[in-house]
Amino acid sequence: MSKFWKYFLFGLAGTVVFFLLMSVGLFGYMPSVEDLQDPNSALATEVISVDGKVIGKYYSQNRSNVTYADLPKCLVEALMATEDIRFHEHTGVDLKAIARAVSGVFAGGKGGGSTITQQLAKNLFPRGNSWKIFIVIRKLKEWIIAAKLERAYTKEEIMALYLSTVEFSDNAFGVKNAAQVYFGKTVDSLKVEEAAVLVGMLKAPYTYNPRVHPENSKKRRNVVIDQMFHYNFINQQQRDSLFKLPLHIDFHPESHEQGEAPYFREYLRSWLKNWCKQNQKPDGSNYDIYRDGLKVYTTIDSKMQQYAEEAQREHLTEWQKIFFKFKEGSDPWKDYPKEWERTYTQNDRYRGYKAEGKSRAEIDKLMSTPIPMTVFTYEGEKDTVMSPKDSLIYYRLFLQNGFLAVDPYVGHIRAWVGGINFKHFQFDHVNESVKRQVGSTFKPFVYCAAIRDKGYSPCYQVPNLPVTFEKGDPRFGLSVDWTPKNSDSKYGGVMTLRHALANSVNSVTAYLMHEMSPDEVVRLAHEMGIKNEIPSKPSICLGAVDASLFELVSAYTTFVNKGTHIEPIFVTRIEDKSGNVIQDFVAKQNEVLDEQTAYTMVELMRGVVKIGTGMRLRFKYGLQSDIIGKTGTTQNNSDGWFIGATPDILAGSWVGCEDRFIRFRSMAYGQGASTALPIWAKFMQKVYSDSTHFKEFSRSHVFERPAKMATELDCGAFENETIDKVKDYGSEGEFVPESYKEE
Repeated sequence: MSKFWKYFLFGLAGTVVFFLLMSVGLFGYMPSVEDLQDPNSALATEVISVDGKVIGKYYSQNRSNVTYADLPKCLVEALMATEDIRFHEHTGVDLKAIARAVSGVFAGGKGGGSTITQQLAKNLFPRGNSWKIFIVIRKLKEWIIAAKLERAYTKEEIMALYLSTVEFSDNAFGVKNAAQVYFGKTVDSLKVEEAAVLVGMLKAPYTYNPRVHPENSKKRRNVVIDQMFHYNFINQQQRDSLFKLPLHIDFHPESHEQGEAPYFREYLRSWLKNWCKQNQKPDGSNYDIYRDGLKVYTTIDSKMQQYAEEAQREHLTEWQKIFFKFKEGSDPWKDYPKEWERTYTQNDRYRGYKAEGKSRAEIDKLMSTPIPMTVFTYEGEKDTVMSPKDSLIYYRLFLQNGFLAVDPYVGHIRAWVGGINFKHFQFDHVNESVKRQVGSTFKPFVYCAAIRDKGYSPCYQVPNLPVTFEKGDPRFGLSVDWTPKNSDSKYGGVMTLRHALANSVNSVTAYLMHEMSPDEVVRLAHEMGIKNEIPSKPSICLGAVDASLFELVSAYTTFVNKGTHIEPIFVTRIEDKSGNVIQDFVAKQNEVLDEQTAYTMVELMRGVVKIGTGMRLRFKYGLQSDIIGKTGTTQNNSDGWFIGATPDILAGSWVGCEDRFIRFRSMAYGQGASTALPIWAKFMQKVYSDSTHFKEFSRSHVFERPAKMATELDCGAFENETIDKVKDYGSEGEFVPESYKEE
């Protein structure tokens, strides 16, 4: 055998051995078959609404997988024309392209012979350092991984996997997210020119970012379009017309502070973290919401969520202007120096200065020195010059809102609005842990206990006289006598329970409490879903109870759901990244009232809307559905409430400032019927106007009356009372002067 053949065979054998040793990992990590079948790339957890919309994500990298069926033809063609025209012909490594790249280097060019499969290998399994010898080894390893990928996946799967792993700018990983971020649409709806923009970015994501460098992006887009023409994917007429199109993007940055339902998503994030600690993957490790690509199917309806946020913004934009006008030039903390000191010293900027070792005098000077800053307004963020102290006062003067909508029959939460702007106000006013005094929204529990235990009907007549809770009565546990008053100090005659609840008359609620005991009412409220501790004192009859909006709406499901309390839920199932169901969720139910008692309460709360504190739902907002509800206003207008329902949906609204002593001084503006009810009303207007999305909703629906109803509901002449004959009371029975006119 000649020396030539000896050297040739020796070299060939050496090359084979070298590649074999490399493939088993002698020169560093090489993925196994299992690794290739389940590449360990971080996948974003997707939060999906009940109507199938992705409303948020949790991620370390904002990446979601896409299937080949989701990819539009123009995107695949743009990628092949630009990156790998022989994609369907090679087996992972394109020797022709490599030869062309090498000759290009020797000719003074930059080369470039990597296939889509090789680029996928690099995206999935990046390894090695920047030394030249290691660059060569890494390139050879890419060839081996590419060959393995070609054996493990079909061409279509490789294409989809590659487009799921590519990195764009603006924290978008994968074409599915990029389509949403830059064009606000799903990947399957991309047009040719849009697909060309995204493919063009793959060469240098930041350089060709259409938001940051629009001219660069447009030029690169046209290069891609030209390549598509060169390889006959489009004709010349199409190319020429596409060249002329302006670069149009619809930028939708994805962040945890922006997007739909941010307060809900933050609450869900905390809940999911706890869920992950209690649930393990098949390999025994805990799930990770930032890497495991979970799909969380929530009960949130994206349209209902949108309408809730719009209703809040529309009303509070107007009401905030009025509130600022009332507070102009005043010092809300004048009579509350300790509260101001707490607010001032717990401010992040103050604590930062304190951590730097600055004295109080130095901090006070810095806090009083005007500096440039950007502040929240309802017209958008505004650049201004303001001292940190003044900005603190400015932000504390904003009215806050919590809003929660629930399907009371299955317990599914449809809308969750925890505040007015998550970026600037991250305190969630729906959260179960956030308690505020509930005012007269607690009165239905007192009435319900009396109806259930005493057999009273809505037509039962009670004297409108002061009621005294005696200190010696063991039911009440008082050290002194207590006689609650009607806010208008007017008494005399008798009135039905329906009339009394409708107008939130304190003396009648006190009468009912006196006929029972606080223990009975507390027990019922807990059974209906109020989890917070309730003092067993007579004062709870007027709403001296702290509870969250979540708890209160939860409790009202009992009235609407024929006496069965249903615990609201916000997740129906969780799937892994492959679509396997990990866990299903169903709302817990508990029968608390018989159907007749529940319907009697429905009838009572109809009166609130027909002739009571909720009348403006009819005459101002024009809502003609069958509606029940209850307003609530706490001491000095600190909290405004409205909890109400139609036969289709139950919702609750709360409005107030972070500090209870910052409030409206005018009952006309500060009562729940003026602050919280309008948000509920505007929400319902929007929902019932959208017959396309809410096909099952109807203004003609009524609350179902039990087949056998022994309780008397027809109160005779009272049924004929009109708005003109009935005073509009505030939520605590506080009379609104007749001079107050609705705008």
